[in-house]
Amino acid sequence: MKGKVIKSTGSWYQVLNENGDIISCRIKGKFRLDGIKHTNPITVGDVVHYEMEPGQGNAVIHKIDERKNYIIRKSNNLSKQTHIIASNLDQAILIVTMAFPRTSLGFIDRFLLTSEAYHIKPIIVFNKQDLMQSEFKSLQDYVINLYEKIGYLCLKTSVTDNTGIKELQDILKDKTSLLSGHSGVGKSSLVNSIQPGLNLKTTHISNYSNKGQHTTTFAEMHPLEMGGFIIDTPGIREFGLVDFNKPEISHYFKEIQPYIGSCKFNNCIHVNEPGCTVLNAVAEGDISEERYHSYLSILNNEDIYE
Repeated sequence: MKGKVIKSTGSWYQVLNENGDIISCRIKGKFRLDGIKHTNPITVGDVVHYEMEPGQGNAVIHKIDERKNYIIRKSNNLSKQTHIIASNLDQAILIVTMAFPRTSLGFIDRFLLTSEAYHIKPIIVFNKQDLMQSEFKSLQDYVINLYEKIGYLCLKTSVTDNTGIKELQDILKDKTSLLSGHSGVGKSSLVNSIQPGLNLKTTHISNYSNKGQHTTTFAEMHPLEMGGFIIDTPGIREFGLVDFNKPEISHYFKEIQPYIGSCKFNNCIHVNEPGCTVLNAVAEGDISEERYHSYLSILNNEDIYE
């Protein structure tokens, strides 16, 4: 039998099989030793093969299909081990707002870098359009232009006046989508407007500032009635920027990519080297100063390197 893992609690997995039934599964002990470098050998989104246990209502997983992608976080704040959050994703949706609470550009850029690094299409949803007046609207217009110019899809939404809800449904339909965003950006209301009664657990998964609170959080996949799945996840800081090296950071900034290899020095990291084409592009306005400062901030974060 074959199915998709939709929930993990550490030792047991809920598997949605091809008949639409949910089967409780466990894994054999040796699975944990078969070359798995992460703390968890199986994650939400994995396609697995299982066999029912004789005389019982549960099953044993004996095979995992190859993943097309996956996304990870540190297993805890001090460990160098990693924990796989989810796999086989079609897209990653970041819900932000420019008002109450305002999402920082640095936070958005961390999300985009993470998505690029794990080969997952990112989409930025600008929520609470009903609050976008005067200076908030001007700021939002500037930020949307900043990211659309690079090539990212941006969508405006509001639950209050139903703005963009149909467009968001179309984006989610028949896709496996990871959802994230700060507490307070309206994620739960937005999701409930798409599928009432889903009731995502949003209070504990979006705590960006407290890096220590993620040892007992698990991603969960929720089927959508219109087709597709959404995945509830821990916060960006916890699952994103680990196991990098400095020279590769620039590869995950879309607007820097065209300049890679054209600098005077092959090992240029685009900080203060002579003959750097990236620094020249920033000076000429071809790369925004905001994005370049985000690049420097990430580059100088020693916690993300191997």
